[in-house]
Amino acid sequence: MAGHFEATPGGGAAVALDEVEIAILRSLAVQLLELIGPGDEPAEGEDPLAALFAEGPSEPPSDPALARLFPEAYGDEDDELRSASAEFRRFTENDLRTRKRDDALVVVRTLDALTPAGDGAAVLTLSADESRNWLGSLNDLRLTIGTRLEVSDEDEGEEGSLYRLPDSDPRKPMVMAYLWLGALQETLVETLMP
Repeated sequence: MAGHFEATPGGGAAVALDEVEIAILRSLAVQLLELIGPGDEPAEGEDPLAALFAEGPSEPPSDPALARLFPEAYGDEDDELRSASAEFRRFTENDLRTRKRDDALVVVRTLDALTPAGDGAAVLTLSADESRNWLGSLNDLRLTIGTRLEVSDEDEGEEGSLYRLPDSDPRKPMVMAYLWLGALQETLVETLMP
């Protein structure tokens, strides 16, 4: 189980993590929460149903990582597609941000609930719902880090340049995190397959 998720009864998953892995995952999830931004909670006395129908932004984010997390729906080849993308974004981005925020919060909360043993390792056991939250958050973390690293399809394969970075390259720690998150994500997907 060390280093990869395994299926548990009831559709959940479990993975053994050491203190350093827990700290890295928690730190990355908190940074993702900061990137996504706070939620728009209804003000005191405000109708909670009104918040459901609040319109979101119509322009794509300027930050490349956020643009990757909240991509254009229809591209921007012409004015009609840009207009359709703006409308789609206006009515969906707030919900998408909420879902991504909720996923990252589940990661933080489940990690905070762990109690490492004497050797510093702990087994994280997730329910089926928590597993789906983790899967979403692992994906968002990889998209964000990959965007920051400017990862391309050619970089990722076993022969790709990510695997050949010298230790002196300042990107090396983030590349290692990116690859590790990919391995976690892959094993979690495998546990969720019927």
